[in-house]
Amino acid sequence: MKRLALLFALALFVSPAIAAEDFTGKWSGSFTGVSPDGTPMDETIFMNLVHKGAELTGTAGPSAEMQWKILQGKVDGNTLSFEVQGGGDTQGGPLVKFKLAFADGHLKGDVNAERGSEKMTAKIDVVRVK
Repeated sequence: MKRLALLFALALFVSPAIAAEDFTGKWSGSFTGVSPDGTPMDETIFMNLVHKGAELTGTAGPSAEMQWKILQGKVDGNTLSFEVQGGGDTQGGPLVKFKLAFADGHLKGDVNAERGSEKMTAKIDVVRVK
């Protein structure tokens, strides 16, 4: 009986850190926000994610052909956070920071980027591509 109680207690302690979903795969959807010059944006975003435990790797970008490597990707439950170097490492684009939450089959959340005094904010809503 003590062993069963110990296993139950361990399961309660460990389970919040484990994601309920495996985010590995291709995701696509909308990227809506405001560019640094104040112009409204309504673009597409495509992500190819690799999820292993609390680690998130892969790529993200405006299309399946134009992708940038995910940096510092983390999964905490159903929340994903990661960065990409916009324009790739050699083009010196802004560091783009993502914070997404999974609900109802969608990854939704905020994107923020800064380069010098220029700032960009956006909302993302993506679904798994089959």
